[in-house]
Amino acid sequence: MNKLKKTLILAAPRGFCAGVDRAIRIVEVALEKYGAPVYVRHEIVHNKRVVGDLAAKGAVFVKELDEVPNGAPVIFSAHGVAKIVHQNAADANMVAIDATCPLVTKVHIEASRHETQGKHVLLIGHAGHPEVIGTMGQVEDGAMTLVETLEDALTVEPPAGKELAFATQTTLSVDETADIISALQHRFPEITGPRGEDICYATTNRQRAVKDLAPDTDLFLVIGADNSSNSRQLVEVAKKAGVAAATLIADASHLDFDVVDGAEKIGLSAGASAPEVLVDEVIAALEERYDLTIEHQNFIAENLTFKLPSILSA
Repeated sequence: MNKLKKTLILAAPRGFCAGVDRAIRIVEVALEKYGAPVYVRHEIVHNKRVVGDLAAKGAVFVKELDEVPNGAPVIFSAHGVAKIVHQNAADANMVAIDATCPLVTKVHIEASRHETQGKHVLLIGHAGHPEVIGTMGQVEDGAMTLVETLEDALTVEPPAGKELAFATQTTLSVDETADIISALQHRFPEITGPRGEDICYATTNRQRAVKDLAPDTDLFLVIGADNSSNSRQLVEVAKKAGVAAATLIADASHLDFDVVDGAEKIGLSAGASAPEVLVDEVIAALEERYDLTIEHQNFIAENLTFKLPSILSA
């Protein structure tokens, strides 16, 4: 039986960003330095394969610090944590290792500076996301208001008489966030924001790559976790670029071959916390079923790296 012919176009860049790569390396180096177990508060990054691999090496993932023995090493996830979490770890004499992405830390510093200047901060982001919880935890209660949607931007009523600033979660839709910022600036002309862009380079690059590639495909697959904001945004970017069948899959086992059978050109990307091995497994599954031609997008190359915390080199 002849296999159906398919063309698979691999988006570039895709997969791990510098912040995720650093966070995973922090757990690995901490295990080498302190031995197992090393505790990690929440998922180090939003990917079950990554978490499972690190757990197999001796990392113990916990929800809160009360599950960590006093004095034990504990790592804070790449998404960042509230100031009180750092304080609680210090009070319990834990060896706290901060794996917060440096680009998230930049947002934390901005938020704290705005509060010190007496400004009320409008934070653009998704309620309940660990990064948003951590950023809101940099300031006192009431000093920051969450803005999730364009409608929120058009209706939010910040405290009267307060100077305003805005900040954003780093993994949002570039286009939607630009619309929200524009609405806030129209309503509050004196509002101040970051000198650059809070949305990180990796989120921006991956979204632009998908936006560029999607019109040439009739199916777009994004590898990533359901709770990964940047992965979900890639799916939305593909849909807005005209690919109604854009789909988020956790791994090769989630491929819907009934849908793939009907596609001729397939785009494939991966969220910033999805390891390349998951891409390889999807390719292998497609090659087994189809007569597959693989093409590579050449959109942009990334070479940024972040240093590990000094505590791990001491």
